[in-house]
Amino acid sequence: MNNKNQGKIKVKRKRWRRDDTELTLLALPTCIWYFLFCYMPMFGVIIAFKNYRITPGKSFLYNLLHSEWVGFKNFEFLVRSNDIWILLRNTICYNLVFIILGTVIPVSLAIAISQLYSKRKAKVYQTMMFFPHFMSWVVVAYFTYSFLSVDKGLLNGILGALGKEPIQWYMEKTYWPFILVFMAMWKRVGYSMVVYLASITGIDATLYEAAVIDGANKKQQIRYITLPCLKTIIIMMLILSVGGIFYSDFGLFYQISQGAKGSIFSVTATLDTYIYSALKSSTPIGMTAAAALFQSVACCITILTANWFVRKVDSDSAII
Repeated sequence: MNNKNQGKIKVKRKRWRRDDTELTLLALPTCIWYFLFCYMPMFGVIIAFKNYRITPGKSFLYNLLHSEWVGFKNFEFLVRSNDIWILLRNTICYNLVFIILGTVIPVSLAIAISQLYSKRKAKVYQTMMFFPHFMSWVVVAYFTYSFLSVDKGLLNGILGALGKEPIQWYMEKTYWPFILVFMAMWKRVGYSMVVYLASITGIDATLYEAAVIDGANKKQQIRYITLPCLKTIIIMMLILSVGGIFYSDFGLFYQISQGAKGSIFSVTATLDTYIYSALKSSTPIGMTAAAALFQSVACCITILTANWFVRKVDSDSAII
């Protein structure tokens, strides 16, 4: 009887323990940071629905609360803009190319480096590819200018040595889609490659040993072991990339193109460069806030849609 009663006795857990207090204190600085810099600024979203006016001697909150409500008129300005379709085309199309190449190239490089026998060489190649990720686009823009400058650029110097005419790189829009894609891949591939390489390192080595015993060659090992094991992380990275399809790398499109203006505007301008240029001009701040809010809502919809589609196909690979 005593043994039966002891089996039925349940230990009642305290609602709050010392471990909970320690973990809460540990997470508190991060929670405060997110609240101050991520959630409190959301209050400013109402600027997109107001004709924001600055009253001398009054605070920002006073000006914001006493500005006139205009509803969706700020969004109408964005939709009726002559450049909106160019901006959307560039933003979406470039991101689609970045997503495709940003998946194929890093995965291929990660698999190639994982197959190297020399660990020292693998670390050297990995470091060299990862280094551009830490460079600012401002610094990269100066290096790019040293290559593309009309007078003293390296590329025009090579063309001159070959007896050809120099190219006005910052006025010829034909070359800029390739330049932007190349620079984006040069800077981003290393980071993604390290993520995939870490996943490959975590694959159970006994799977490869069993495959070798069964007579599988390297290609078959990659096809039937490496790629299936990378499927989850690849899908997760794809979902996150799709979630930012209405955002563009401002440094890439603005710094590299020297302002995304002039004759190359139609192939270098995106929503982010448009918002920045509008902020510097006399455009009402409510209209620029509407454009930024449109980006956020559109990205939220795309990431939820992509996650829903992945959940329907493979629920284990979905993020939420």
